[in-house]
Amino acid sequence: MFNNLRDEIKAVKEKDPAARSTLEIFLCYPGFYALLMHRVSHWLWNHSLKLLARMNSNLARFITGIEIHPGATFGKRVFIDHGMGVVVGETAIVGDDVLIYQGVILGGTSTEKTKRHPTIDKGVIIGAGAKVMGNITIGEYSKIGTGAVVLKDVPSHSTCVGVPGRIVKRKGEIKKVDLDHNKLPDPVADAIRTLEKHLQKTDKHIQILYDKNEICIADDIRDEQKDLEDLFKK
Repeated sequence: MFNNLRDEIKAVKEKDPAARSTLEIFLCYPGFYALLMHRVSHWLWNHSLKLLARMNSNLARFITGIEIHPGATFGKRVFIDHGMGVVVGETAIVGDDVLIYQGVILGGTSTEKTKRHPTIDKGVIIGAGAKVMGNITIGEYSKIGTGAVVLKDVPSHSTCVGVPGRIVKRKGEIKKVDLDHNKLPDPVADAIRTLEKHLQKTDKHIQILYDKNEICIADDIRDEQKDLEDLFKK
């Protein structure tokens, strides 16, 4: 048990540069509390003490602002940073070395009593406010962008952003937790920039055409239209 605690504290120090000491983590980190209390709730749940498990998980939610169903399964060295508003459903499975930011939901999309929540594999980072919904799998060492809504499986070593989530980047196997989730690509912004460049290029071509044929840019569009009609009649 003490070895596991040491691993959990070490994980917090590695993933949060603001963590200055072990005592500070014990006294001031709600994500650390939430996971400790969840492990108690999960033990109670698996030993048919489900009411006590739910009562303990509700106490943890009251103290930390993090709601984890007692049935959810967590691996080692998971860190919930800040954590306010995090919700983890009953059949969710979270692997080792996962980093979860505030406002994340690992939710279900079915009312059937089956596996209906996500499986998060080792080393995944889930950005603030992301929603991962349904019985899907987020592959190892993938990154889910801030505010993304993920409804389909994400392959290992991928980056998923947007609403709905789109895979915008894949890497080779890099078996480490990459904290640079603030540098995720933005496919919408990329598309707008491409359109902007195309419009600028088109404007230049039109200006060359106007200059070559001595067509003046007029206040009245009808004057330009007449000049263009005369040009194409030649």
